[in-house]
Amino acid sequence: MISFEQIEYWNWWVIGVFLIGIEVFAPGAVFLWMGIAAGVVGLVLLLVPELMWQMQLLLFAAVSVVSIVAWRFIVRNRPAAQSDQPMLNRRGASYVGRTFTLKEPITDGNGLLHIDDSRWKIEGDDLPAGTKVKVVGIEGTVLQVQRI
Repeated sequence: MISFEQIEYWNWWVIGVFLIGIEVFAPGAVFLWMGIAAGVVGLVLLLVPELMWQMQLLLFAAVSVVSIVAWRFIVRNRPAAQSDQPMLNRRGASYVGRTFTLKEPITDGNGLLHIDDSRWKIEGDDLPAGTKVKVVGIEGTVLQVQRI
């Protein structure tokens, strides 16, 4: 087993690769920065080979904390990226404002609306099949419709 006095620069680089590998399986941008910090300590140890192990650990901890805090600060203050498809994961909301023809009637305020290849639960006034409706809102996964 390697004692602390025998740690070399490449040991830190192996630790860095291991930590970055953990980031692949547990994403959160924490292990990434710790892995980079281990790489920095390995580089410092390559340039200053007589650096004591206590200073190596202190440097690793300091670079890890500073880099994680700096990354969190940068991400928090960065404006969110605008998507070219803002409704991609909110499919129901993308139907608001569109008009459709009922294939099935709305009875007792509830019904089904066929949109493309799916069926959506709808709520609105009782209407017969064949009526044109406009989606005016969404509540959970239920579309709110009104007669046009």
